[in-house]
Amino acid sequence: MSAPSPIRRGRPRFGNSASLLQQARIAGPMPWVIAIMIALTVMAAGAGLALNNLAANARDEIAGGITVQIVEAAPAERDRQAEWAVSFFSNRDDVTSVRRVPDEELVDLLEPWLGEVGLAEEDGVPIPAMVDVRLSGPLTANRLRAIRTELLVLAPAARIDAQASWLGPVFDAIRALQLLAIGMIVLLAFTSAAAVWLAARSALGSNRDTIEVIHHLGGTDSQIASIFQRSIGLDAALGGAAGLLLGLAALFVIGRQFAQLESGLVAGGGFGPLDWVAIAAIPLFGIVLAMITARFTVIAALRRML
Repeated sequence: MSAPSPIRRGRPRFGNSASLLQQARIAGPMPWVIAIMIALTVMAAGAGLALNNLAANARDEIAGGITVQIVEAAPAERDRQAEWAVSFFSNRDDVTSVRRVPDEELVDLLEPWLGEVGLAEEDGVPIPAMVDVRLSGPLTANRLRAIRTELLVLAPAARIDAQASWLGPVFDAIRALQLLAIGMIVLLAFTSAAAVWLAARSALGSNRDTIEVIHHLGGTDSQIASIFQRSIGLDAALGGAAGLLLGLAALFVIGRQFAQLESGLVAGGGFGPLDWVAIAAIPLFGIVLAMITARFTVIAALRRML
């Protein structure tokens, strides 16, 4: 008669999560909910990053730039003061470039608004002479004031404006849109956590009897929570991959539409390597958030349940 086998002591293993979660992963709602949340987050993050790059490139492009307008009705006097302004800036050491904008270029810019009749030289609206200047170093208010004082001695009809001041409202609007994108990302993160919380609570309620049996067999709250954590982590991974593809497809379509505008300002909103890394990390963040939320939800519920 053979001796009975020794009893193995230790923690029981519960590796089969299907005994607790009876729903099919792909057919269940959780992967699709997470996919939608990840897709919206990718689009919001992509928009925020594009706006940030656009604003940074615009600031770099117009940094140190000033525009000089010679507002004078008499053509001869206007041309004379414009030449004095060009000579004034050409002789300064802190000026990197100076160019008088041709009158033909100004006419082409104003013609859609005023028409050919309104721009006629005889009885039309007089066009001011314009000089584009690029300074080296930061353009402070005191520096601009000093330049204006010196230039007005030579060209009394000159008006000097910093190019950055023209785009001030644009930068404010971009900043507001960036804050809106950040707010959407935070809201989507809370919504995703709430969806995982509801899914975990629902799975716990539907498997309460099984959980009680596992507890009687020696299973711990941490072991049970790990089962739910792995299951929801897999759902989050599937949903995150699908959401990333949907979000990237939407960004590609929108990017193609903006590229057709052929605008230098819009062209500065492309993504860099770090931007792509940040976008690719969004599904990973979603997986971590879902697993952490599921674990704490299950452990907290089990402590109240049993």
